[in-house]
Amino acid sequence: MTSLTLLLWIAFGIIVQFAIFLAVEFWQHWKKYTALRLRSDPDKSVPLPEAAPETNDAGGKSWTGFLPFRVVRKDVEDGARTVCSFYLEPEDKRPLPLYLPGQFLTFRLEVASPDGGTEEITRCYSLSDAPRTDLYRVSIKRVPAPPGNAVPAGRSSNHFHDHVNPGSRLMVRAPAGHFHIDRSDAPVVLIAGGIGITPMLSMANWCAAEQPGRELWLFYGVRDERETVMLPHLRALAEQHPNIHLRLCVSSPGTVHESESAYVRRGRVDVALLRMELPLKPYHFYICGPTPMMESLVPALEDWGVPDNHIHFEAFGPASIKRRTKSAPASVVSEGAAAGTGLAVTFGKSGKTLAWNAGGGSLLELAEAGGVNVPSGCRAGSCGTCQTKIESGEVSYRQEPDFDPEPGTCLLCVCVPKTAVTLGA
Repeated sequence: MTSLTLLLWIAFGIIVQFAIFLAVEFWQHWKKYTALRLRSDPDKSVPLPEAAPETNDAGGKSWTGFLPFRVVRKDVEDGARTVCSFYLEPEDKRPLPLYLPGQFLTFRLEVASPDGGTEEITRCYSLSDAPRTDLYRVSIKRVPAPPGNAVPAGRSSNHFHDHVNPGSRLMVRAPAGHFHIDRSDAPVVLIAGGIGITPMLSMANWCAAEQPGRELWLFYGVRDERETVMLPHLRALAEQHPNIHLRLCVSSPGTVHESESAYVRRGRVDVALLRMELPLKPYHFYICGPTPMMESLVPALEDWGVPDNHIHFEAFGPASIKRRTKSAPASVVSEGAAAGTGLAVTFGKSGKTLAWNAGGGSLLELAEAGGVNVPSGCRAGSCGTCQTKIESGEVSYRQEPDFDPEPGTCLLCVCVPKTAVTLGA
């Protein structure tokens, strides 16, 4: 081999290495550009990998109505001793259906009434663990009466804490709800405020077990570190799974232990923190927390450029978070959007006709104001207690309910009349 040939081979090798370097750099820049384009233009978003079918084939059959369960275990989950987990086993011991991580259970409870007797109420609580076929777990925070306020303490949460123990019998409806994590491999950000951590625990535990390679960030906002639910478990998740990143955001000063500073952040969960912590990727955001947190965070994510279809949230109680969307589903209307004023709402069984004015409250609120007795529970479209037959006319939903009403019925707590309507109440 002559010196010229050797020189040519060396030059060729250098050119090949330089070409490979340029190709790698181009690919990295292209991924960043694609992610940035995804944030800036939702209409040009890159499709996610096809999700796996959402079935319960690996578990037992679902059920209708309420099924009896027994409490087999009760654990305190926080330093403030305000949150308890309840492990539930079906009395018939049959395999349970595998729910979707993020869904909830509906309970029918017999609680003490003000007159000294008992009263039946219906409440919903998120499942707080990865799906399994032998047990369900819910984690419930005791809700005290607000200081200096006539509002009573939470009846159902205090009933669970004070009267539900191992061996107690509970009537439970099958898992339900539209708020749940998808089954693609897209990176996700879970954001929880207070007891809103419960559906996030279900999602994080499921990802750790079923998708350990999936990138997951968990931002958890609490006032005091003692209020953190299952802190040892959250730390273990982050330590054992390199793709799970934990950020505990403590808003009250003086409650953070310096030894925990590796994952603790002072302050609240906000977009400034997210922008500082998160790499530039097309994340899906799942959010659950109190109304003030949701009302500030959801619009801020939209302003940041996160596509609307990448923001999924569940608010506490009957809260409705307004979103700036280009279009809304035909079945959902904004407040005051129904045509006309003074629509007649007839409650057939009660023999009362009331006028609903545009901008007024829900049909449940109208019924209560008019002295029409309608059973209700969550008042947020989740439990289905206020499901009522529509005898004539049409209604519209202000927010999409989690509970799917039967054909020909509606959930009075989250709907308004679209036309004059007659209801079977």
